[in-house]
Amino acid sequence: MYTTDMYEGVLAETVTMTGANGDTINAYMARPLGEGQFPAMVLAHHMPGWDQWYREATYKFAMRGYVTITPNLYFRAGHGTPEDVAAKVRADGGVPDEQAVGDLAGAMKHLRALPYVNGKVGIFGTCSGGRHAYLTACRTSGFDAIIDCWGGRVVMTPDQLNDKYPVSPLDYTRELACPILGLFGEEDSSPTPEQVKLHEEELKKHKKNYEFHMYPNAGHGFFYYDRPMYRQEQAVDGWKKIFAFLEKHLAWEK
Repeated sequence: MYTTDMYEGVLAETVTMTGANGDTINAYMARPLGEGQFPAMVLAHHMPGWDQWYREATYKFAMRGYVTITPNLYFRAGHGTPEDVAAKVRADGGVPDEQAVGDLAGAMKHLRALPYVNGKVGIFGTCSGGRHAYLTACRTSGFDAIIDCWGGRVVMTPDQLNDKYPVSPLDYTRELACPILGLFGEEDSSPTPEQVKLHEEELKKHKKNYEFHMYPNAGHGFFYYDRPMYRQEQAVDGWKKIFAFLEKHLAWEK
């Protein structure tokens, strides 16, 4: 809890880290300054790319006391404006799941090697980043919490599978080893409320620790304040749920 007499500081900068296949990629990292060790977060950016909203989100988590890193999952596609790079990635059919998981797992390992991290690491993603976060949490050990915000194509049909997306993330649910918070909109088409229900049923089937919230009068991307889909009331409530969830699951065990 912030009070006006306390010291507060954040260091935010572009860094390099080791991603999938040992590749060196860049990432945006922000960390709180001050005494003590801090919990940490990996952010999986959305399909629009490694953009301003995700740099701001990285800083937002750091302001709340989390050492946070957001790897550039589109690094290998070249550089330019986030919009241009994202358009190139979409034209190429997206990022292979194996590569995205490797980059996000590499970000988690990067955080765990830092002396000011308390040993607890969560992962957060929106849109395609929610999907990537779920895949990574299921297929990689080392995460203590996951937040999936309207991650589309967690539930996939056979015709959606290909060389880059060989397995539906839903099929890895059995392997999920940490609590999950899911935030969704009733008016979304990816994922639809029906797909969210299928996801929830799979989590129940495997007795996972989960918390799902479905918001009325909200669709895809309702956190994005600079876009028409923004829903102020739902977004404010969603952020409150996120930080309550993280405080519960990432606090240092005494």
